[in-house]
Amino acid sequence: MIQDLRHIRAFLAAARHGNFTRAAMEMHISQSAFTVQIRQLEDALGVALFDRSKRRVALTSAGRELLQPLERLIVDAESIVSKTRQLAGLRRGMINVAALPTVAARLLPDAIKRFADAYPGIVVQLRDMAGEKIIEAVKKEEVDFGIGSRIRVDREIRTTLLFADRLCAFIPGDHLLARRETAALKDLAAFPLIVTGKDSSVRELLEKSLKREKTSFKVAFETNYMTTAIGMVRAGLGIAILPESAATLENPGQMRCVFIARPTLSRKIEIIQRKDRSLSPAAQKLAEILTRMAGPGT
Repeated sequence: MIQDLRHIRAFLAAARHGNFTRAAMEMHISQSAFTVQIRQLEDALGVALFDRSKRRVALTSAGRELLQPLERLIVDAESIVSKTRQLAGLRRGMINVAALPTVAARLLPDAIKRFADAYPGIVVQLRDMAGEKIIEAVKKEEVDFGIGSRIRVDREIRTTLLFADRLCAFIPGDHLLARRETAALKDLAAFPLIVTGKDSSVRELLEKSLKREKTSFKVAFETNYMTTAIGMVRAGLGIAILPESAATLENPGQMRCVFIARPTLSRKIEIIQRKDRSLSPAAQKLAEILTRMAGPGT
């Protein structure tokens, strides 16, 4: 096995100069050390590469056959080193992120802008999707990391907390509950509710909480997007249970955002990544920017 690319560089230098002494000078090593490298390369390949004489060395037929392949190997190796240094130095690369729609609309654009200003050579691709699909994308390594809410324990992933997103009731302005500052979950469940799809973290949190309260509820409408749910509330079609962050998606208009009490409901918004994988330098830097922006005082 060829253990070191220096042996190949020594071979190429000897092939250019036709002389071990001059080739050793180019490599900045002694002639004896140079000769050892050539012998080790020949031993690794199992063929003689040079015919030696007192005045010069010449490539054997095997040496001539290997000259171009080994030249390409060095070029490829140098290209790999250069690209790796660019990746490590955050000069080029790509990051794939999956995020909940509210996070994709609220926190991520500013974070990506900050990142792009600092590292213009790196492309960030964003996919917005529901909670369970984010975790699935992370596990399948379709994205570098996800930003979502983990409802159940999963030993294949690890998480870093960004912020807590409290659930609220979005209520039409003329509804009898709209005058309240807070509302009990049981009181809200007495009315038909507008809810997100069953693969969403909000829906799962709502159903688990109602089950603990031993309270059933009726679905008035089920939507894939929170903006749709807000539009239905504005039209007076029902009460929507959504994260507080949904109020920033668009002007709430003729509706009230009433906090849910008894019990208080909130979901943790976290950076989600595979437990057995480390982030690339670029992805790690973006995650650090997100953490700083989501923290208190930012």
